[in-house]
Amino acid sequence: MKDLENAIGYQFRNITLLQNALAHSSYANERWHDPLKSNERLEFLGDSILGMLVAEHLYRTFPDRPEGELTRMRADMVCERSLANVANSIGLGGHLLLGKGEELGGGRSRDSILADAVESVIAACYLDGGMDAAVKFIRKFILVNVPVSKLQNADYKTALQELVQQKKNQTLSYVLVGESGPDHDKQFCVELRLNGELVGTGTGKSKKRAEQAAAQAAIELLFPNA
Repeated sequence: MKDLENAIGYQFRNITLLQNALAHSSYANERWHDPLKSNERLEFLGDSILGMLVAEHLYRTFPDRPEGELTRMRADMVCERSLANVANSIGLGGHLLLGKGEELGGGRSRDSILADAVESVIAACYLDGGMDAAVKFIRKFILVNVPVSKLQNADYKTALQELVQQKKNQTLSYVLVGESGPDHDKQFCVELRLNGELVGTGTGKSKKRAEQAAAQAAIELLFPNA
């Protein structure tokens, strides 16, 4: 269980909460004498915590975006496939407690079971360490995957700034490296550096458009799931 705690980035004071988060209903039904219960109640709580924190994050990050766009982004971030990807990234499937039928039926790799387990782990973190523990997990594994591509007329600079701020001491700098063309039809070229390292280049008919293009290129490079 220590390796899973290390992958999550959180050490539980009450390890039973984490174990319970991994117990699928098929396991609990077959082992009625086991003190571990099904993770369904934890899943219910984790789903609510996740939805609220993602909604708040999108609300604050994109203050000018309409409700419809924010709803689509939230749905993409908390959907079954996205959460299953999170589970796979931390090796959650190998720690699941499954009944014999689910085990034989490939339950360890089933998206629905993996997604439910992620929500259960979020709830376990919350119950063990308070909202700070849940926020830490969600920021580390879910908020880094904001689906910027679903925005209309996306502000890539703002989105990139928010994404890189998930880690401390990150500095973005946009540098104009070239201009070409006549005054009425100029083309600008901008390089974008993260902590001094080139992460994107963009061109456009204004410096602002070139910066947006560079930010978009950086998102595609650094955050391919965004």
